[in-house]
Order: sequence, then structure tokens, then C-alpha cells
Amino acid sequence: MPLILSIDTSTTVCSVALHQGDGLQTVRLLSCYELFAEKSSSGMLTTLIRDAVRQAGHQLTELDAVAVAKGPGSYTGLRIGVSTAKGLCFALDKPLLAVNTLEAMAEQVRPFYESGTAESPALCPMIDARRMEVYCAAYDPEGAELMPTTALVVDETSFPDLLSRGPVVFFGNGAAKCRAVLAHQPNAVFIDEVIHPSARTVGRRAAAAFEAGRFEDVAAFEPFYLKDFQGTKPKKLVV
Repeated sequence: MPLILSIDTSTTVCSVALHQGDGLQTVRLLSCYELFAEKSSSGMLTTLIRDAVRQAGHQLTELDAVAVAKGPGSYTGLRIGVSTAKGLCFALDKPLLAVNTLEAMAEQVRPFYESGTAESPALCPMIDARRMEVYCAAYDPEGAELMPTTALVVDETSFPDLLSRGPVVFFGNGAAKCRAVLAHQPNAVFIDEVIHPSARTVGRRAAAAFEAGRFEDVAAFEPFYLKDFQGTKPKKLVV
């Protein structure tokens, strides 16, 4: 069964995981490291990769593929994660797999919600962007996409179609700031615990991508930024 190293640096959480398996039903988590610290991606990512592989009793040369959370998320974090993943693929001559960060977040909560019934909720992961803006998408409990990944400024009228169909579970570090404007909706459900992106579920989705042969062009692949970079406005120079 394929051995897949996964990397997620989409947010301030830096995580690395090693999985073995060729699909969602057979994949096993062998090791995982997560750091909840600012700027840990730039300083500790390569150390986490080394430790995750060693802890599982393997070597980098044994990998069958490298997977990365492609975004959306932090511009700097995504660049670090994707650059590291591509560097490993070039150095080891291994294929690259890319997983939508929001899709992997939905995978974390999916097992806790009943599927296959009319009451099955939609799952809406959210990553904090700016002010009342979030990166979000929606999936059913089977993993099918109900709403594509988008950058959205959330207000009282957001998600009319989803909320009219039935319960919608909102989660992630972008959900907390949206709670005040959406809590009046009877079908809006919020998970109290903050769900962070993690290589644990990036690897699960990557195993399915490996089985389906959905590999990326290592040379041409770029992070999924979703929107253009918006830097800080330069201060006016007074002379």
C-alpha cells in the first residue's frame, strides 16, 4: 500500500502526517505532528517531516507520494508548505498530491454526523480571512460538494439556499466571528471547539486522490490562494 507524507501549513497551525493505504476505507495514520504556534511553518516544518517519518520507522526514500494542503488559507503559510512539498517531490522523484484545505477540514467532522437521511446536515468549514470575510465551502456528510470554495463576507443574509434545505454545521476559526450574525437562523449549528486544518485529514483525502491517480504537475503547481494578495497599505512619507 502507498506511503504518503502530508503537509498542512494553511494557517498558523503547522502539521505533518504519514499515512499508508490506497483509499479512505483502508488508509492508516502512522504518525502525526502538529504545532499550534505562530510562524512554526517556516522554522519547524522540515524538523516535523523528519520526525514524523522516523517515528513511523520509515525513510523519506520509501515514500510513494507527497501531499500538501493547497489552500485556501494564509498566503505565506501556503507558499511555505507548497514549496517544501515540491522540493521533496523533485529531490525524491515522487508524485505530488494536492488537497483542498476546506475539504480536509470537513473530513475531520464528517464521521460525527449521520449520512444517508433527509436530516443529514451540510458541513461548512470556515477559515478566517479579513474582518467579516471567510474562506468557506459546503459538503454533504458523504464528502460531495454542495457549495464551491469561495471568499465570502458573511452577514445576516448569507447561505440562504443551504439554510433553507436543513441544518448547516459551521466550524473552523472563521465560524466564531460569524456566529453573531447567523445564530438567529434556526438551521445554523456551530461547533464550540475550533477545528483547525490538519495533515491528519489531508492524508486521508490524499490517499483517495492517489487511488484515483489525481496527481499534480510538480513544476507548474501553485497554491490555491483564492484571491489576490492584499498587503498593508504603505504609510505616506512626510518630508
